[in-house]
Amino acid sequence: MTDTSQTAAAKKPRVSCEFFPPRGDSGLAGLTRVVDKLAAFGPDFYSCTYGAGGSTRDGTHDTIRHLLSLNLDAAPHLSIGADEKDSIFALLDDYRDMGVRRIVALRGDVPSGIGRARNTHNAESLVRWIREHSGDHFHLEVAAYPEVHPEAQSPEDDLEFFARKVDAGADSAITQYFYNPHAFYDFADRAAARGLTLPLIPGIMPITNFDGIVRFSKNCGADVPRWVLKRLESLEHDEPGIRAFGIEVVTRLCEDLLRWDVPGLHFYTLNRWGATNAVCRNLGLDQRQ
Repeated sequence: MTDTSQTAAAKKPRVSCEFFPPRGDSGLAGLTRVVDKLAAFGPDFYSCTYGAGGSTRDGTHDTIRHLLSLNLDAAPHLSIGADEKDSIFALLDDYRDMGVRRIVALRGDVPSGIGRARNTHNAESLVRWIREHSGDHFHLEVAAYPEVHPEAQSPEDDLEFFARKVDAGADSAITQYFYNPHAFYDFADRAAARGLTLPLIPGIMPITNFDGIVRFSKNCGADVPRWVLKRLESLEHDEPGIRAFGIEVVTRLCEDLLRWDVPGLHFYTLNRWGATNAVCRNLGLDQRQ
């Protein structure tokens, strides 16, 4: 495995970590332990997801408040779902008053039973609403899809949707996770050719079990290379083996991306610290060293 510690230290890529809202006080206590473990890598911010149609609105809000109370930079996800302007504006005001300076703005999913046809809003609309109401107070992250959004008709259409979010006022973008770095390079090249020069931050999903990564990837349209799937299949009942293999695969992916000079890495932690810590240590990102 290539030692990228000096390269990583010199470039100091942005590191950010994503959580989902834990349940109850015990869940928040557990999340605090995860944050303590991740602190060695000096994440620039921690984001927290937002369920379909705002189904975790209170949980997201409480998690962000908790992270802020720990003197951490916290970025709530905000998806437009089936919400209208008034409820979005009220939440923006609340986050501003709490001290939030960054938001991850997404289209999101509508709640079960509400057809997409009943909601014509999208992430572009949400970005415009935020800029309309809050000006430049928030740094706005949006989503990007190197392997093409599952609902897009073509890569060209997908890039056009992305461009509209950028034109609406996005500051930077976090990608869906991927395991083939060339998918990211292709998307970045096409975005640059389109005149989209905002920072593109690769989303990184650690591999810790076979069933989970297959299920997640199928749902979000992320491609897991056949050779990786075959290796995971062969290790299906070997949890330590899957973990070691997953750390190796993701470390090599991140090494490749850092050599390409990406501006940062965004880790989908699933509220766990072990695999993310191992990858960051391999990359030489531990600030205590």
